[in-house]
This record gives sequence, structure tokens and C-alpha cells, in this order.
Amino acid sequence: MHALVTGSAGFIGHALSRRLLAAGFGVTGFDGLSPYYDVGLKRARHADLAQSPGFEAVEARLETPGALLDVMARVKPDLVFHLAAQAGVRYSLIDPGAYVEANLVGFANLLEAVRAHPVKHLLVASTSSAYGGNASVPFRETDRAVSPLTLYAASKLANEAMAHSYAHLFRIPTTAFRFFTVYGPWGRPDMALFLFTRKILAGEPIEVFGEGAAERDFTFIDDLIDAIVALSERPPPMPSEGGPVSVADTLSVVAPYRLVNIGGGRPVRLDAMIGALEAALGRKAERVLKPLPPGDVIRTHASPDLLRDLVGRLPETPLETGIPAFVRWYLDYYEDQ
Repeated sequence: MHALVTGSAGFIGHALSRRLLAAGFGVTGFDGLSPYYDVGLKRARHADLAQSPGFEAVEARLETPGALLDVMARVKPDLVFHLAAQAGVRYSLIDPGAYVEANLVGFANLLEAVRAHPVKHLLVASTSSAYGGNASVPFRETDRAVSPLTLYAASKLANEAMAHSYAHLFRIPTTAFRFFTVYGPWGRPDMALFLFTRKILAGEPIEVFGEGAAERDFTFIDDLIDAIVALSERPPPMPSEGGPVSVADTLSVVAPYRLVNIGGGRPVRLDAMIGALEAALGRKAERVLKPLPPGDVIRTHASPDLLRDLVGRLPETPLETGIPAFVRWYLDYYEDQ
């Protein structure tokens, strides 16, 4: 089996590629190494993957016409995992064009490449931000998602709709999954855990948005990868070939397409996360309480029912285990820099 992973130098793409390589897959990693955050960290992730003879890195951007098409024609992957994107809720207020290019133009190019070179299963990353202003919790995949609060969220909702249309028109088995605040070793420097760790170690104050009361459904990276790999083994069937697996299922009535939350369904207050980080670091943080910035939501809370029905297990690593694992990686990695 061969997998193509877009965004392989990113946090989740790197972790997924490692898992696939360990399982005996050949993996082609496709990544443009954008400068949104530290390119050195991205190159270190690719260098880590390159220790496996089954890994090939392709440095190119999805927005470039034909770039992915050529790679697909050459490697003929069985599975495509699409993780490349312009990420970040707040950055979409600064550079909206980056989201149009990477998340809309780039994704359209990916769909055309998969159309030209069909695969057994296309798996597409989306986000809990797609739930936007939805006030009903927990967030269920069957909820209407029509109130995105940022262009980032809107672009990922568009990706879900685009993927469904291609699944319908060209019979491409497709699973889209919405992530919930993923964290862990090799994480993203723009996310709160990474920022807080750096500032606490430097003796600098941390900005706590939502005054610590905001809640997030944190997902440890290993749990997330477990779920992605398990879902990859369950491509949605054609509507004529099988029905929903449960009342919670989102299997399309016109396409081999399914949308799944990947979250444990156990939101944690931000101030509790900071407490766990302080314990792992052995240092107290100086907290500056601030209101939520535009585009942020007060709470994310996944309904885990469909994920449980599909793969039989849920993300379960507690912060008290996951945060120390991140801190150990952070100290080891930056000690060598």
C-alpha cells in the first residue's frame, strides 16, 4: 500500500506519516513548506521522516497548476490524506488571501488530481471551527453548519462541500473529519500550548483569552492518528451498497461520503490546561486575562458518537498525560537548537 500525505511537514501530517511508515506503507509527502511558522521545524519533521527508506518528500505547493497531478501520475497512491492547509483562526484576519489560495485553489487542484488518478479512499481534514456560531452542544456532524466566524472556517466548510460534489460526480470514496484542538509532540508554534510553554520558560506573562473560562475539547496527537488510520480502513460505501452504521451517521444519500468528528467529547477549561502545563514545567505562569478575540468561540465540544460507532474507540489521553509528553519533546528539541 502507498499513501500520499499532503502537509507532511506539518504537525499532523508528520505524525500520520510516521504511523503509516511504521505500518509498512510507502509514503509520499507533499508539502510547500510555507513560512506561516518556523520552516526549520517543518524541515526537521521531514528529516525525521526521511530516516525511513519508505518515505519520499516532494516540496511543492498545491496551488501550482499540475504539481500534484504529476506526482499522482508517478506514484499512483492507494490512499490520499489531505492535511495541507493554511491554518489558524486569527491569521485569517491578517492574510485572507492565503486561505483562498491554499484552502480553495489548492484543494480544487487536489480534487482534480484524484479525479484523474482515482484512489481507494480520500481522507480530508476539516476543523471544529466549521461549527462556527452553533450554540448547541455537543457539536454533532448532523448540525447545520452555516455560521462560520472566520474565513478559515468558511474555507474548510467549502472544502467539505467540494469533496462531497466530487464524491458524488466521480464516485470517490471520501471521509472528511473535523479536528478538535490537537496538541502533542512536534506541535504547531502558533497554538496556545506551544506559546504558553515558551513564555513560561522565558519568564514572560501569557495572554489568557476568554479570561480562562473558554473550553476546548483537546485531542492528543496519538489519539488523533489512531482515529485517522482506523477511519482510512472504513471507506464510505456507495449509497446503493450499504446504509448508515448508526442513527448518528452522516453517510451521504447520493455519494460515498461521510463527515466525522475526531474528538473525545470532554471539554476542558483553558485555565485547567494552564494548570496542567504549570505542573509539567514546575513553574507558575503570570497570567494576563483578556477577552476572546474576534473569530474565537467560548467552547468546542465534540459529539463522539459517530466516531465510536465507526471505529470502536475514542480519544482518551488526559491532559495530565499529554501535556508532559509535549513538554518532554519541547525541552529535548529546543535544547538541541
